[in-house]
This record gives sequence, structure tokens and C-alpha cells, in this order.
Amino acid sequence: MAKFVQGKKSCAVNPLKMSQPIGGALAFMGLRGAMPLLHGSQGCTSFGLVLFVRHFKEAIPLQTTAMSEVATVLGGYDNVEQAVLNIYNRTKPEIIGICSTGVTETKGDDVDGYIKMIRDKYPQLADFPMVYVSTPDFKDAFQDGWEKTVAKIIEVLVKKPADDVVRNPKQVNVLPGCHLTPGDLDELRTIFEDFGLEPSFLPDLAGSLDGHIPDDFTPTTIGGIGVDEVAKMGEAAWTIAIGTQMRTAAEAMQKKAGVPYRLFERLCGLAPNDDFIMFLSEISGKSVPRKYRRQRGQLVDAMLDAHFHLGGRKLAIGAEPDLLFDVGCMLHEMGTVITAAVTTTQSPVFAQLPAEEVLLGDLEDLETLAKERGCDLLLTHSHGRQGAERLGIPFYRIGIPMFDRIGSGHRMTVGYRGTRELIFSLANLVIADHEEHHDAKPDTWQSPWDGDGHGAASGTAPASPHAPVVSTAHH
Repeated sequence: MAKFVQGKKSCAVNPLKMSQPIGGALAFMGLRGAMPLLHGSQGCTSFGLVLFVRHFKEAIPLQTTAMSEVATVLGGYDNVEQAVLNIYNRTKPEIIGICSTGVTETKGDDVDGYIKMIRDKYPQLADFPMVYVSTPDFKDAFQDGWEKTVAKIIEVLVKKPADDVVRNPKQVNVLPGCHLTPGDLDELRTIFEDFGLEPSFLPDLAGSLDGHIPDDFTPTTIGGIGVDEVAKMGEAAWTIAIGTQMRTAAEAMQKKAGVPYRLFERLCGLAPNDDFIMFLSEISGKSVPRKYRRQRGQLVDAMLDAHFHLGGRKLAIGAEPDLLFDVGCMLHEMGTVITAAVTTTQSPVFAQLPAEEVLLGDLEDLETLAKERGCDLLLTHSHGRQGAERLGIPFYRIGIPMFDRIGSGHRMTVGYRGTRELIFSLANLVIADHEEHHDAKPDTWQSPWDGDGHGAASGTAPASPHAPVVSTAHH
């Protein structure tokens, strides 16, 4: 059990945390034909827009109510009304998702009241889907914004099934956490379908931000789950929530439509995927396909090959709670020691994290702890690259933003295959780091055979002829 420690710094230096509003906006982007709208100043929206464009390398639909100083003081009804009308008339969305920001939360704008007034004033908007979520950016973090938004979408859009409805045993709701990539969702969809199940993902970033090119330009999201599909999620036989953050949404689905749920706190690692696969076999009534038996064997072999390089490493990791738990636990099972852990918000999942403590802090804290505790492997998002360079240790990028690499949206950490690929990537990173330091300091020892059958010149002999080619120690 990790002790949660509250940071006491007056300001963040090289922030790890991202705000609630953009977490909520990203969740809305998993809906088809959606236009997320941040109720706040233009700067709030432009920051999130740039962050997502750099990470996904895609066109990002995101609008603002453009609150000025005067509007903030007097109230933002006029700004919300004008923004909703402009979006409805010009971009023809299927849904508008509104997230609040710190400036409007401080004023106390009643956006739910604004939406009711707008519906009463404009008949064409009376039944148009609009969802408002309170996401002040002066508290909580990215993961919390995603969590609240998915729960609110379920409360507003999912229809309660009739008492005599016959649930489809093949229909399964999947509620993925914000730590899962579009590539993860594609892998999960394949797994569900191989068991004969029909998954509905909410949100479905694999449909909207997976990098495909549409036939025609559209200013809204170009894929994802439709509003009509969300409405029918109450008829499913099961809800599967992935990540502790999704418990709230799963409970909302159960309360609204009576759908039972199963929470998987992580899907990176051998044991979690064993549980996941066996659960799918149980609810589908089908035996596990041979391909997953083979993938499991490949993962076990990968773990055996890589533990020579990862075992004993001291890990410094900075991420949102569910991502930190997911990847950190898998590496702990590979023999690494979570020596420094920094996160963005409180979470009950830390009670199960195999570390002494988790600090609510920034990347400066992570770098300081990594240096003090002798860490030799660093995992966090792209803003941690300078710290890793100063520390002189291998650096692997996880989470959002990942702006200095392409293909970040297609990385996988779920399932047997995703876990195996992550293990290979980390082990190869460690091997490359060893080779770099090894080449910088060549050994003085020379083989007793110099190529022509004669003994070599004098040198320092190795300690053992059976010494491993690559040491697990960091040079």
C-alpha cells in the first residue's frame, strides 16, 4: 500500500498535471459528430487545442464561449447562447458537450439553467443533445474531468429500458479510462468480437482519433459512438469498466438502466489479462480462442527474456493515477522497484500500488526524487525528457502529451500483445542505454585469440567465461 503525500510547493515547476476541462473535452471527442465547447476564456481552449493537436497529430474540434472580463463579471449567458447557436447552425453537430473552466466556476454560472433557457427560446434546440459538465480547473485533474464527463453522458443520454425488455446477451458496454489509447481500444474491440460479443465503447476514441482520413471534411469529430447508440446502452447484458476512474460511470449505468458491471482496474500484465479473458469466456459461453492461448505463451516468454534487463531497476514514474498503477504494477511484477512515484490527483487505487508513497506533485519533484533515490529508469510524458537527460537515465514516454514522437495514439499496453510490446520496448531501451555507456568506456580485456591463432597481448581477463553479455546493472 502506497502512502499518498500532498505536495507543499507554492507553484508547479514543469507541470505533470493537466486540467479537468480538457479531460472532459477529450471524452466528448469519443462521440460521433460531437463539438466540445469550453465555457471560459479563449486561452483555456487554445491551450487544450494545441496540446491535443501536438499529441494526436490530427484536426481537433474544440470551441470556446470566449468569455471576456466584463462577461465574466456580469454572467456568461449571452456567450453560451451565441456559441451554441453558431455551432448548431454552422457545424451541424450531433451533440454539443460543454465543460466549465475555472473562470466561470469562480463566478458561479448556472450553465444547466442557461441550457434550459436556450431550449425554451429556440424550438429547434428543444430536443437537441447538449450535455454540461462542471469541470473547474482549479481542482482535480485530467482523469477526474474524463470520469465526470462519461458519468454525465450516461446520466443524460442513456435511456432506461422498459421493464419487459429482453437484454441482448451479446451486447456489452465498455467504459475505457483516459489512460487507454485508440490503439488499446482497437485491440480490445478485436478481443471482444473474437468471443462473439458486440461491444459499445463510451467514449470511443478509436473511432474519432485513430488517424484515419475521412472522405469529406467535417468540423466535428469524424467517428466514435453515436448518440443513438449511447441511448441503447441500457439494453446491454454487461458493463465492463477499465480503470478505477470508471467506477463512477459504471455505477451510473447500473443505477440508470440496471446493467450489472465488472471493473478491471488494469489490463497491462499477465494476471489481469488472465482474469479478463476468463470473464469474457464466462459471459459469452465460449472457450478461449487458440490465438489467445498462444499470445499468453508469447507474453510469458517475453517476460522471461526481459526480466534480465528490467529486474532490479529503480523506477521513477509520473502519470495520472490509473496509468501509473497500470504500468507501475506490471513493471513491479517484472522485478523493477517503484522508487519514485508522482501523480496528479488522489485515487483509491493507490491502496494497491506496490510502492512506499505517491507524491501529488510535478516533474521537478519527480526529477528530485529520482536523483535522491538513485533511479535508473524514468517513465512520464514528453515534458520529462529534459529531466531524464539531466539525470542521464533511460526515458520512456507514457500518457498525454507525447508531442515529440509520432504514432502515440496507436501504442498499446492492454491485452497479452500490448503488455508484450511494452515489455520489449522498455527492455530494448535499457539494452541500448547499456550499449551506449559500454561503448563510451571500452573494456581493456582482449580475447586470447587475436584472429591468427596466436595469443593476444596482455590485458585484464574477465571474471568468468560465463559472464552475461549484457549486465542488469546501470553503467
